[in-house]
Amino acid sequence: MSVDTGLAPRTAAAWAAFTGVMAAAVVLGVAEFGSLFVGAAGSPLFAVGSLVIDLAPAGVKEFVIALFGTGDKAALLTLMGVLIVVISAGAGVLELRRPPFGMIVIGIGGVVALIAVVTRAGATGFSGIATVVGAVAGVVVLRLAIERLGLWVRAAERRALRIGDAPDQVASVAGPQLERRGFLTFAVVAGAASVVVGTGARLMNATSNRVAAIRTKIALPKAAVAAEPVPAGVMLDVPGITPFITPTADFYRIDTALQVPSIDPDKWRLKVTGMVENEISLSFAELLAKPLEEHLATLTCVSNDVGGDLIGNALWLGYPLRELLAQAVPKAGADMVLSTSIDGFTAGTPLSVLQDAGTNAMLAVGMNGEALPLEHGFPVRMVVPGLYGYVSATKWVVELKVTKFSEDQGYWTPRGWDAKGPIKLASRIDTPRPGDAIAAGTIAIAGVAWDQHVGVTAVEVQVDDGPWVEAVLADSISADTWRQWVYRWPASPGSHKIQVRATDAEGTTQRQTYRAPAPNGSEGWHSITVSVS
Repeated sequence: MSVDTGLAPRTAAAWAAFTGVMAAAVVLGVAEFGSLFVGAAGSPLFAVGSLVIDLAPAGVKEFVIALFGTGDKAALLTLMGVLIVVISAGAGVLELRRPPFGMIVIGIGGVVALIAVVTRAGATGFSGIATVVGAVAGVVVLRLAIERLGLWVRAAERRALRIGDAPDQVASVAGPQLERRGFLTFAVVAGAASVVVGTGARLMNATSNRVAAIRTKIALPKAAVAAEPVPAGVMLDVPGITPFITPTADFYRIDTALQVPSIDPDKWRLKVTGMVENEISLSFAELLAKPLEEHLATLTCVSNDVGGDLIGNALWLGYPLRELLAQAVPKAGADMVLSTSIDGFTAGTPLSVLQDAGTNAMLAVGMNGEALPLEHGFPVRMVVPGLYGYVSATKWVVELKVTKFSEDQGYWTPRGWDAKGPIKLASRIDTPRPGDAIAAGTIAIAGVAWDQHVGVTAVEVQVDDGPWVEAVLADSISADTWRQWVYRWPASPGSHKIQVRATDAEGTTQRQTYRAPAPNGSEGWHSITVSVS
């Protein structure tokens, strides 16, 4: 007769892997609970994710954004989850077969998390305590669970030997069942408790719901300098073209914050420090009391590839940065403002740009008629036309340090990106879409072109190897915004390549040669292929 030992080696390994995953859940759950007492900065999961973002080379960042776009953070969290499961499962099997190496793996993970936590912006000397306690709890739980699993394994082996020695006897050895029950009870209770406690603590740590409710109640003041109404002439009636003003919900988001900061506006303050005669500390209420201005401006991410959508145009409400800097009185020799986000991100912006009366650089509090959304910098962010966001558009800004490029660097500069990041002239085809199958006849080829703070004066379209034909431009409301364009193409049957180029107000025409986004913005003509029947 065949004998069921009750626990095959593969089954034991599977339970050990489960135990490892459960131990990792204990680490995270206990640490999350502990962060309720030491501060949200003590939460290890997002700290580790932020550390990964900080350490990632520029090429990796570009690859991830090109692959996932604005879903880059969700992709990172998913990948982290998969790695945690795989590594912790391996630690469980290792602890079963070669103790104490499984505990060592969990311990090393705790050390990495501790380093991530204590190096985050806003961390204090106590921030790492929750992670340490969580790691210790995970190691202890792993050891105790594996010991119980070992008892189950050995009891099953003894049962198999006894049945093998007396096959005519009924296997009434209760040991395996008792040990199995003890292991499962311990593992399930520990795992479930860690998930429940950790999830509850995470919800308590995440103040975004409360801050979101505060945001909806904020009544922004009327602008002292209001933007002119958008005339009909800046918007072309072409199906498929990008709207002149990007709906807030569709506005791109690229930043280093794995978790959106939730800042109570009553507690927010901005400091102006560094090489200034007068240091300034400004509250949100004091900022709203200043004469605010409205301006339409297009923002672009330096990671926006040729033809990409990491760009948007919005109506911003804020206080001119040149006015705030004038009150601070920068000292001679200063040439840069290092802006700092509450999450530790920094951007180095040329001081001359922020002081330029022709540049509507501002501390923005409103976007498209409402208070800034949390993910776009609530309560206050920077908006600087003419510069890529990585050197200017600091969200959740809390400090402006007047300094020198020779003494300070923004977040991305030591990672291989250009220090000053001026916007490059570009154009994009919105319609038709690449690969579209369209009927012969007159087809509207349309899109947008931009050269923020300079302005676009001409757009040309080429079909196949034909001549460049000038497109019709929509009216321009400002050099700081993109312009829509359209070319009515008499399409004939066949496969056709369409490309576009723009010329700016200084007479510069887009370069044809392709350049990747790193280190200072992409270049090249956007082209698509369509099939006409």
